[in-house]
Amino acid sequence: MLQRFLLLWLILLSLVAYFWPSIATSAYDPFTATKTYGLLMPIIGVAMFAIGCLLPPDEVKRLPKLWPAVLGGTAIQYSVMPLLAWSVGNALNLEPDLLTGVIMVGCVPGAMASNILTLAARGNVSYSISLTTSANLFSPLVVPLVLASALGVSQGLAQHFDKVQVFRELILSVVGPVLLGYIACRKAQVIESIMTRLGPWIANGTILWIIAVVVGLNRDKLGSATPLLLVALLMINLLGYTAGWLGGLAMRLPAPMRRALTLEVGMQNAGLGTGLILTLFPDHPAAAIPTAAYTFGCMLTGTVLANVWSNIPVDLPENHRRIP
Repeated sequence: MLQRFLLLWLILLSLVAYFWPSIATSAYDPFTATKTYGLLMPIIGVAMFAIGCLLPPDEVKRLPKLWPAVLGGTAIQYSVMPLLAWSVGNALNLEPDLLTGVIMVGCVPGAMASNILTLAARGNVSYSISLTTSANLFSPLVVPLVLASALGVSQGLAQHFDKVQVFRELILSVVGPVLLGYIACRKAQVIESIMTRLGPWIANGTILWIIAVVVGLNRDKLGSATPLLLVALLMINLLGYTAGWLGGLAMRLPAPMRRALTLEVGMQNAGLGTGLILTLFPDHPAAAIPTAAYTFGCMLTGTVLANVWSNIPVDLPENHRRIP
């Protein structure tokens, strides 16, 4: 029920999150409370633990040979997405504040949610995690340079990237839980049996809640998005997916890896972009509207794409776990 009607649940829960202040009988907001009490990253960690449990051993064993493909995918993301954002924003003649936000969307690394959606899409999850890790580890060096080139500014951008914090969040919320889940399910058959049944539910339920939290935290900004801006963001998102797919074909990647690369390139960590916009341009709050809107939008389109791919089989090893 959850996987089959994932898009329906996404729309319903997002609507509840958006209109919560109007329909709630109390002042308590569970969506904003998730962020306020620091629960968002632990929730992502739980989802990544479930993904670690569901990683096929043969897929993990091939991971050391994938590093050329990982670096290639990271290069595609950090070259294509900024160029798309700059080109689309200027082609549609967006006002300066919105153009700044759109360019920021193209410059940030991929979103961690792409790993969860890759699982739902029957893609290569270990490759997806490697792409996310690579992009985030390079972000303190690459993002300031790309952003400075696109915006034409350079003063002080690098200081807003805390390298230690980026590394710590990756370890605690992505890499660490995945390794722990993988080891736990290989060593304990009881855990493996439980997570084989519950893992897909945990992963899909988590992505639904993350999207709802994004909506709840950005109600005011989402309501300020203009149709022209939404068109620009949708173009960047869909062209990003296209670039990821074509890049996978150019690198001759198998279908599961192409799916992972497609989602990774098109889904940007616009939540990070929102924080950077508010830090770098505190006198231009409108510049945060594109990043907030893209956070929800790319998760919506990513969920739709993953849902479509979940019903399209790919050539996988016999022992590759599939979502029921």
